[in-house]
Amino acid sequence: MRSQDALIERPYRLSARFVEAIQQPGRYGDGRGSGGLSLRVKRTARGHLSKSWGQRISVDGRPRNLGLGTWPHVSLAEARQKCVLNLVARGRGELVTGRKRTVPTFEEAVDEVIAIHRVGWKDGGRSEQTWRATLRDHAVPKLGGRPVHRITTGDVMAVLLPIWNEKRATARQVRHRISAVMRWAVAQGYREDNPAGDAIGAALPRNGVRVQHRRALPYAEVAGAIAAVRGSGAYPVTVLAFEFLVLTASRSGEVRGARWEEMDLEAREWRIPAERMKTGREHRVPLSTRALALLREAREHADGSGLVFPSARGGPLSEATIGKMVRDLKIEAVPHGFRSSFRDWAAECTEVPREVCELALAHVNRDRVEAAYRRSDLFERRRELMERWAAFLAGAENGMAGFGR
Repeated sequence: MRSQDALIERPYRLSARFVEAIQQPGRYGDGRGSGGLSLRVKRTARGHLSKSWGQRISVDGRPRNLGLGTWPHVSLAEARQKCVLNLVARGRGELVTGRKRTVPTFEEAVDEVIAIHRVGWKDGGRSEQTWRATLRDHAVPKLGGRPVHRITTGDVMAVLLPIWNEKRATARQVRHRISAVMRWAVAQGYREDNPAGDAIGAALPRNGVRVQHRRALPYAEVAGAIAAVRGSGAYPVTVLAFEFLVLTASRSGEVRGARWEEMDLEAREWRIPAERMKTGREHRVPLSTRALALLREAREHADGSGLVFPSARGGPLSEATIGKMVRDLKIEAVPHGFRSSFRDWAAECTEVPREVCELALAHVNRDRVEAAYRRSDLFERRRELMERWAAFLAGAENGMAGFGR
């Protein structure tokens, strides 16, 4: 006995009757001159029959498979009409799929990508501001109004080359952010390649300016910087925040946002929650005797906000406050650079293992196997290290510059 499907004769071109009756899974073309239209019949995981329309079309010289909707929501006549519209409109950057959509411009795509990443950024909008600023200054003038599927490697090169040699770090940021936008465009089906990817990396010149690391003082000069800050007459809370930052080898944002509920003075530890850490993981900081003394002084300036180091106008200290104070005192370093000073001191003046020093800086272990086996945060060993750092800064043992040798 012949099956029902076997009784259905496959026409040269699809017909409404055939589309309705066919139940045999497969792909059925609409014949030559159809614009690449085909009907795909398949069984779902639950055994139901599914029929959907597709179109094979060349876009910018590359083959694309477009979905045009499912039958019976989209009839054969409607699917054929969409195919014709796609053939007419592909040169204008418009493709008709299950619904009509226009390929976004680069500037519109930037907004979409930032909206996706905004949820994961925990720095009060600073990441969004820097993204927008770098792209606005360097990429948007050349790429902003262009549909993302029309952007070529040559276009990206035109953005990067003028700044590649003179502003290498900025150029790399711009390339990384253009690449993120292009990867989004690939994921959305607007294009099939990333014009800011590997090919452009090979084409850009390798010579040029050396990477400028953040300015840091030699560790022997850090104590002098603290003394200069103490005698500066600056706002007392800013002075306390600066020394606390140096003593704990913490990032500026972690210190400026520190709250009293994070401090356990009895246990002599500062527990920074994951949402305030660059690594996205909770971090415990051992508090040296001097750090505890600074916290007691900070208590005298509490304003009821819960912040350990509130600004004079209320709220946390701004990102620029500590940096400006350091610059005004002609100290040749940025706040973040004091982490490097600490790391150099630990490497040259102590025999503390590298992993202890790295954990003190809240650096993530990139070796996944090693990280999986190390469950401890080596807190007590870090406590000893931070107490020695405080003693070194105070010149408590064997002279300020010679301690630990």
